[in-house]
Amino acid sequence: MLAHSLVAVVACVGSAAAVSVDPLPAPRSIVWGSAGPIAVPDLVAVDLPTSQILADAWDRAWGTIVGLRWVPQATQAPISSYEPFPTATAAAASPSTHKRNENEQQQQLQLVKVNVADVDVDLQAEVDESYTLDLAPGSDTIEINANTTWGALHAFTTLQQIVISDGSNSNDANGLIIEQPVHIEDAPLYSWRGIMIDTGRNFISLPKIKEQIDGMALSKMNILHWHLTDSQSWPFDMHTYPEMIRDAYSPRETFSRSDVSDIIEYARARGVRVVPEVDTPGHSAAGWQQIDSSIVACANSWWSNDNYAYHTAVEPPPGQLDIINNDTYGVVENVYNELSDIFTDNYYHIGGDELNTNCYKFSAYVTDWLSSDPTRTYNDLVQYWVDHAFPIFQNIPNRKLLFWEDLLLGDPHALSVPTENVLVQSWQNGIANIHNLTARGYDVLVSSADFLYLDCGFGGFVTNDPRYNVQSNPDPSQDNFNYLGDGGSWCAPYKTWQRIYDYDFTTNLTSEQAAHVKGAVAALWSEQVDDTVVSDRIWPRAAALAELVWSGNRDERTGGKRTTLLTQRILNFREYLVANGVMATPLVPKYCLQHPHACDLYYNQTVIT
Repeated sequence: MLAHSLVAVVACVGSAAAVSVDPLPAPRSIVWGSAGPIAVPDLVAVDLPTSQILADAWDRAWGTIVGLRWVPQATQAPISSYEPFPTATAAAASPSTHKRNENEQQQQLQLVKVNVADVDVDLQAEVDESYTLDLAPGSDTIEINANTTWGALHAFTTLQQIVISDGSNSNDANGLIIEQPVHIEDAPLYSWRGIMIDTGRNFISLPKIKEQIDGMALSKMNILHWHLTDSQSWPFDMHTYPEMIRDAYSPRETFSRSDVSDIIEYARARGVRVVPEVDTPGHSAAGWQQIDSSIVACANSWWSNDNYAYHTAVEPPPGQLDIINNDTYGVVENVYNELSDIFTDNYYHIGGDELNTNCYKFSAYVTDWLSSDPTRTYNDLVQYWVDHAFPIFQNIPNRKLLFWEDLLLGDPHALSVPTENVLVQSWQNGIANIHNLTARGYDVLVSSADFLYLDCGFGGFVTNDPRYNVQSNPDPSQDNFNYLGDGGSWCAPYKTWQRIYDYDFTTNLTSEQAAHVKGAVAALWSEQVDDTVVSDRIWPRAAALAELVWSGNRDERTGGKRTTLLTQRILNFREYLVANGVMATPLVPKYCLQHPHACDLYYNQTVIT
């Protein structure tokens, strides 16, 4: 396993020959030769281990290569192609081409040989995803070596990006080439690399969920954190409690058991784990209230913070599982057991965020419990949940729990939570909270809102909001600068790909603390997201995170950030995503894509350090 540090980046790019290919995420080590392009015919023999997953993945990858005939849309050019004021502007260097002389004898690929040490290793946390890919000078064979099936899948997606069309229509190879001999040694820095989608606030259909998985596989992300339900809706059709589906938005906006299994299988075939989240005890009204209204506190209260001292939720509608009502735990156990029968990952996300103490003022169970012992606090109440719910959640073989940091750092919070077999998802206060949690010995999954929340910057969604009734932009120095709009602008501004890529989330951690950071997940909450916008809110910004947690944001040789180097890579990858059916949003005018560095703010390429 390679070291967990954002500065431990190999990214060794050989300079033996100029190539237009610039795969994303950048491999840990990629060395190009100089012997000239290798022709790639439409039909290439492949030698695979016996594995249906590998066979299907190869068919998809090679079908994409031959069908798409990709021509990189954004090539790298040195900043020296431009001259700063006041000298005359130099013409940008023309990108190199790989057109073949008709009389030239060219090396031609004949075989892709794939060696996998163990094809039976399951797709679970910490699985080995490393691979090597080698096309030696003069060879007609690409050799791929991986310890597991999942590393081999990553090799296939790399191959998809480095086999390109040279624009010719030659009969021998139909214009497909690999620009130079190449040797790649690759493995991720972090074992958790993903996105979170939320199907509780607005429904997202199966085809659109699969579209996100396609983008994840292409960018070597491996975690789909599925926030399945929330207070607003319960879209999953439970067999144990069929009445819960009454709180779906409509009969069309639901997931059956077969739908969920379909997503899990689709993701697994592409090396993506699906980790479900059914948030408890907060964010729990829809669905639960259909079983027994007594296990949901404050569901019929007014939620809002027009008078913050009386709010019962951060957004409508309110509702939290009643922690002291004994009937709560039997229902939780039945729901959890059914979900555990469907979701195959060892990790299960139990939520735990944004508990509101005012909500429990509507519960006679809680108020009586607190008043019966004057020393009890709401922190004790959260501890009661941990003591009674965790044994239910952990009563599954190999089960490990993932939960939001609020259980440890929120107000209120539990007094004692075990560090073994848990992973804490950190979303507030950036590096400060990561430092706090790792210093206490917790493994951490980074989702810091200031860097990795993809829904930020689109304004608030709640209505009848007088904060927008102003006739000029707010003063940036004032608290209402971002209008503080619930579900939107509270985390403004918009998180650009550069903001994401430049996040050094292990800053000032000891090596022991850094080892507790297991990766990062970019979250897209869906108060203002459905099928029409989900892909362009995620992509290609999530690709910046994909590289950050795969090979890091720094060059090992110089220590400097490679944000400027990522520019053309991510612009090209956006075009590649769209070509593969992932509706990623444009990042720049196409002029910037076609004129490398012409849109840089600074001529000085070292300003980002």
